[in-house]
Amino acid sequence: MQAFVLRWVITGITFLGLLPAYGQEGVIILPGISRNQAVVTSISFESSRSELKLLGQRAFTLHGGFKLVDARDASYALRMEPIGPTSVQLIIKELVNGNGNGKIITTERLEGSDLNAAFLKACDRAVFEISGKPGFFSGKLAFIGKRRGVSEIYTSDIFFRSVRPLTADRALVTGPSWSPDGSQLLYTTYFKSGFPDIYLMDFKKGVRQPVASYKGTNTGGRFSPDGKSIAMVISGGADTEICVSDALGKGLKSLTRNKSLESGPSWSPDGKRLVYTSDARGKPQLYMMSATGGQSRRIPTQISGFCTEPTWNPSDSNLIAFTASVGGSFQVCIYDFKLGKTQIVTKVSGSAVEPTWLNDGRHLIFTHRSGARTTVTLLDTKTGQTHALHRAGFGSSSSASFVYPALR
Repeated sequence: MQAFVLRWVITGITFLGLLPAYGQEGVIILPGISRNQAVVTSISFESSRSELKLLGQRAFTLHGGFKLVDARDASYALRMEPIGPTSVQLIIKELVNGNGNGKIITTERLEGSDLNAAFLKACDRAVFEISGKPGFFSGKLAFIGKRRGVSEIYTSDIFFRSVRPLTADRALVTGPSWSPDGSQLLYTTYFKSGFPDIYLMDFKKGVRQPVASYKGTNTGGRFSPDGKSIAMVISGGADTEICVSDALGKGLKSLTRNKSLESGPSWSPDGKRLVYTSDARGKPQLYMMSATGGQSRRIPTQISGFCTEPTWNPSDSNLIAFTASVGGSFQVCIYDFKLGKTQIVTKVSGSAVEPTWLNDGRHLIFTHRSGARTTVTLLDTKTGQTHALHRAGFGSSSSASFVYPALR
């Protein structure tokens, strides 16, 4: 237990694969997601460029809300064609009578930094035109990658096709987290000081700097939805506190003042509340409080004696995803404030930890831990489908953060 406390304080997250499971104390297994509730739309997909056709098919298969079929059996026909080095034309036809005929409902030219970026924008636009919900294919990841025994922060697209390192420090790093516009990244590192400090990478300015390097441990930095504030965990001794500062770490204010261990703050979509983990009752549970401070209250998840790593749904403030000890392993769960119920949404061998929402509020990314190997994995919460986002040859990946740029 002492090792658990130390590890929790140092990282600001729980390395759950190394912790003792608390068993099924108080566990309530709610009914699984009904596949009948998930609307799946049949589409056909075409492009004269073979590599784009394969990428499009992979994207819509990954989504889970679409089924790729022949045009004769499809409800919609999608065609995406390059019309320049950085442009793609999207054509969507709504089909009738099962004969491939129908009416064109969308014709649009989309631009990107290169052809692939334009193509993924077109895929996102197609998701929105058909479902009314945003796509996520244009988003980007930051994550911890362990390759050849060395852990660094990497970034890539959602398909792990454009992976590049962001650090080369050969120092322990944890918890990367994007700013809302993707121009900055927070993370905790032992670089230089040998103690956990929160650093900020600014990609526009091409600089990185510490934003929290107080004596003790500084972890769990998360930008507010407007990018103007940072929530973090500061420990100067036996206690850890949830704190908030401006976007550069200035004007630090402690929101909690107690003898408990706190970790993992996450902002509500409107930026007015924080959810976090505390062991105020002896074991980690979820708590919520105003982002300006005041009284906190426990969230009655009623699922486990060990709940941690909360993340607030960006499009539905009723939903919080988190990690719980269930049946001897760790799985991702979702608590619904409106229903007052918790649902287990993963059922993987090994453990599912470190959940984070995508921009559409439907999909989650989590770390799948199986033995010594960890893999960043996508979950469709409507269908229950999971997809590993990279192959074994990459190495191990964990602690993913996702950001989605607004379409222009």
